[in-house]
Amino acid sequence: MPKENKAIYICSNCGAQFPKWFGQCPECGAWGTLKKQEIIADTKKIKISEIKAIPFKEIKTQVFSRIKTDIRELDNVFGGGIVNGSLILLGGEPGIGKSTLVLQIAHNLAKKNIKKSVLYISGEESGEQIKMRMNRLEIFDENIKFLGETNIEKICLLIKKIEPLLVIIDSIQTTYSAEIESEPGSINQVRVCTVKLLEIAKKYAIPIFLIGHITKGGVVAGPKTLEHLVDTVVYLEGDRYHQFRLLRTVKNRFGTTDEIGVFKMTNKGLIEVQNPSEVFLSSNRQPETGIVTGVIIKGTRPFLVEIQSLVTKTHYGYPQRRAIGFDINRLELLIAVLSKRLGLGLGNYDIHLNIAGGIKVNEPAVDFPVCLSMISAFKNKIFDKWTAVFGEVGLGAEIRPVSATEKRIKAAEKIGFKKIFIPKVREKINKSNYRIKIIEVENLKDILRQ
Repeated sequence: MPKENKAIYICSNCGAQFPKWFGQCPECGAWGTLKKQEIIADTKKIKISEIKAIPFKEIKTQVFSRIKTDIRELDNVFGGGIVNGSLILLGGEPGIGKSTLVLQIAHNLAKKNIKKSVLYISGEESGEQIKMRMNRLEIFDENIKFLGETNIEKICLLIKKIEPLLVIIDSIQTTYSAEIESEPGSINQVRVCTVKLLEIAKKYAIPIFLIGHITKGGVVAGPKTLEHLVDTVVYLEGDRYHQFRLLRTVKNRFGTTDEIGVFKMTNKGLIEVQNPSEVFLSSNRQPETGIVTGVIIKGTRPFLVEIQSLVTKTHYGYPQRRAIGFDINRLELLIAVLSKRLGLGLGNYDIHLNIAGGIKVNEPAVDFPVCLSMISAFKNKIFDKWTAVFGEVGLGAEIRPVSATEKRIKAAEKIGFKKIFIPKVREKINKSNYRIKIIEVENLKDILRQ
């Protein structure tokens, strides 16, 4: 049958496709970016005999070889190390420490393998700038090579030529392909460059790190565009003005996404934090109103965090509510529960809540300690500093059970806490197995009677 030609219009900025031309792209709002492209449609029928399904029992399972980075927190997040031939997207806000982390990975791998080099490709920084960072981190390996290039075709040719142990692209938004008529960083360019690197990674079994920036604007051509193309997506999070960083996975084709790594940013780079609970808790904290210790879960690991509340008489027409590291909408809900169910007159008070250490908490188990923190601040009563708390709070002020109860209790006991308030669970807990005193609570009103 004859081939039929069709035309579509593609936006060079966002990659959206339309059947007719527009002066302004309806998707991204850019002007004059729609270009006509001919599509040749082959209407030849496909023979059904060419399609064959394979039974799963005939498919052989493959054991993926991994490269250990000797950074235990990072290896745990990846599921035991970096898989050969994997394409990894490392996302994070500018200045959070992404380049520092990949340089430390490059340093560790370059020391272990002297036959192959690590290739660092940057389109944002010059070799001199990266060398200054390496000097600060005390990295002097000859096996780390630099390429200042943004053309993806040239990058792929060099990777094929030297077949490095590891490739780092800093960053994917700066690369471009000569085959696409659009600016570097556009969705089309990012997709095409990523697909080319994916082919190289699989064919030559070379792990490739793509660094992607997250901006306040939502990232038109950033990591979210690439998540379905790459094998693994990891994010480096934290407040750049605090020293702690969290590394977590949101996608991992070769392992779990439950693990989380904790690092401390120093002048010598990112240092692993083996016991995060001891870091997020103040070692010399004095008893003070409004301070309660909560037990949370990040990934599969329990953390003990310090929750601080300040309740003051409002000087405005309506009370102010502020929260750092905690969802403001959840805070408003918990304030309503305390006002209605416990009769606390919080309507004329400003409430400020802070999760110490710059960590962000969004799991329901932090509801109970947040409520106790506000009660302590409002009633001006000190809560015992060696008492930990966790549990979800319902609209009736009931304390609801959460997951990993025993794991949370053991974490508090390991740190040296003497007492812990937990939700009442159906399965009885053998309290004799623990040195810490366990108190089960059904309702917030029970705490007021303590």
